[in-house]
Amino acid sequence: MKINIINKSSHELPNYETIASAGMDLRAYIEHDIILKPLERYIIPTGLFMALPVGFEAQIRPRSGLAAKHGVTVLNSPGTIDADYRGEVGVILINLSDEDFTIQNGERIAQMVIAKHERAIWNLVQSLSDTSRGAGGFGSTGSQ
Repeated sequence: MKINIINKSSHELPNYETIASAGMDLRAYIEHDIILKPLERYIIPTGLFMALPVGFEAQIRPRSGLAAKHGVTVLNSPGTIDADYRGEVGVILINLSDEDFTIQNGERIAQMVIAKHERAIWNLVQSLSDTSRGAGGFGSTGSQ
């Protein structure tokens, strides 16, 4: 699938690192380093603008290395970029560690997955079919 994209940064376009990768890395496009203090959040610009086809979304997800090594993650994960959005792609990062974290220009800060989605049409009914789970949720199926 081809997607129209504008890149206002000098960084390479998001790409798949391996043949089996689902996500493409997004890079920070900033003039100065940003220091994220513990529990601080910041919208990091990427310099990317795109036009997704209707029926697709771009999901913004954390990078596992940043989360595991530094406690830095995407706050509204996964973030959704809708097909009719034309603004700059931004990534809301939060520092969940107890140490400052410095974000530099060009640093890989998140990954983006392009996903097909459906549009729902509600069918208002008076009851739903029974299942073995029923209304059980939030741990009702056990922990092992």
